Amino acid sequence: MITNLKERMIGATGSISGAASILGSWQVCHNICLGLVAALSMVGITLTGMPLMFFTKIALPLWSAALVLLGIAAYFSLKKQCISKALLVVNSGFIIAGIPLQSLQQFQALFWTIGGALVLAGAGVYLKDRIVGVKV
Repeated sequence: MITNLKERMIGATGSISGAASILGSWQVCHNICLGLVAALSMVGITLTGMPLMFFTKIALPLWSAALVLLGIAAYFSLKKQCISKALLVVNSGFIIAGIPLQSLQQFQALFWTIGGALVLAGAGVYLKDRIVGVKV
């Protein structure tokens, strides 16, 4: 009886961890665009201008969803320690660098600098931990 309960708890914990890992996947909009452009170029289609401009119409809702999901991921990271802190730093950098608000466009270079620094710092911590073998 206790073994069965223990197995269910372990299974539930694994499921929660797997579901939480999806939260980091919302930072892929730019990679999807780049992948699409790369795939089209491999078959001989050259894109000029802004062929993916239609994504700008949905940038704010997607950015807002990414911000909410980052908050949820941070909550799980603080409460359950099931999400890499380096991943949170990288995702925070992408969200800061990609702020789509027109009223803040005059500060875009500042956001790119701060966001880029966070992405580089998070990637550096991740790589250092992979080399040293300590998980952050």
